[in-house]
Amino acid sequence: TLKITLFFFVVVVFLKQQEAAADLALEMSEPAEPAGQIQFSLEFDIYSSVLTLKIIQAKGLPAKDVTGTSDPYVRICLLPDRKHKLETKVKHRTLNPRWNETFYFEGYPLAKLQKSILYLHVFDYDRFSRDDPIGDVYLPLSQVDFTKKPCLWKCIRAAEDTK
Repeated sequence: TLKITLFFFVVVVFLKQQEAAADLALEMSEPAEPAGQIQFSLEFDIYSSVLTLKIIQAKGLPAKDVTGTSDPYVRICLLPDRKHKLETKVKHRTLNPRWNETFYFEGYPLAKLQKSILYLHVFDYDRFSRDDPIGDVYLPLSQVDFTKKPCLWKCIRAAEDTK
């Protein structure tokens, strides 16, 4: 009976891991109704272990302000490390912002980088209240071919409406 109990325990743990992996894959898939698109490029210097991310632009963002526009900016993070959050500048009154801002992640050897997920969270800046989330993008860096210095357009998954 100990073998049977151990077998069922292993099966339950395996199924829970599969369920968690399926949930994460769903979060990272292309959304059915995107909240616009974002363009960015990635470059990795294997010798200095530096990832260079350039946030180029976004298009088709939803209006979050009463004026029919948004004041978008992007918060950037490499998961699972949530320590270093970087942000672009706020672009006022636009649904098609152009940032052209470059960010550097130092001390990421290729093995660590391939276990990381690039997380881009787009917000609408509000001066007197909490910023409104517009949506986000998850990109597992294990899926990126850094030899090609990719420039990507990704659909933004709309944020859950919190109002």
